[in-house]
Amino acid sequence: MSPASTTFRGLPAAPARVRAVWRRLRRQHPGAAIELRHRNPEELLVAVILSAQCTDRRVNEVTPELFRRFPRPEDYPGAAPGELERYLRPLGFFRQKARFIRESMALLLERHQGRVPDRMEDLLRLPGVGRKTANVILSNAFGLAAGIAVDTHVRRVSRRLGWTAETDPDKIEQDLLRLFPKRDWPLVNHVLVFHGRYVCRARRPECSRCQARALCPSAQPPASED
Repeated sequence: MSPASTTFRGLPAAPARVRAVWRRLRRQHPGAAIELRHRNPEELLVAVILSAQCTDRRVNEVTPELFRRFPRPEDYPGAAPGELERYLRPLGFFRQKARFIRESMALLLERHQGRVPDRMEDLLRLPGVGRKTANVILSNAFGLAAGIAVDTHVRRVSRRLGWTAETDPDKIEQDLLRLFPKRDWPLVNHVLVFHGRYVCRARRPECSRCQARALCPSAQPPASED
């Protein structure tokens, strides 16, 4: 049975099975939460921009010194040429990320009194911010359930569980939104990220450690052909 399957042992991926899997995953990851270190929405915005195509662990190695040097949004646009890039050099695409951060902070100062906005439409106007990033900010900085952030971990786990057959993150998000009540949307991201990061890994998923393996179509042996 393929990871994109929407059936389990010949039965539809019914809401009851989704709820059963969800209970097991929540039990397995009781402390699931964002791992990007930040003290305020502005630092979170910087951290999520830096996390593109980079691990949270690597970002967390860079941001303490970065935030000491640039504690306020107004400190970024006026930085000397090349100074911001020097802090970001250990990360991939550091020149592009530096440009996104400068431009985003300039827009915060110009349009939002130097504060990160709490509306999806405003966040999407910031350079380097897409729907996934905006969902992370709204959920973790403001406690707002505007959607479910779909990163590589959420994409992989949700497909392996048979919760979606889509590959586009926006379409995957829509499938997940239909499966879960709004109150659970922020936690869905955290739990699936933790599961994908620490158990259901891309190359070597540890199915023996997965508490939902008995209900996972991707953990089942392929059906025999008569």
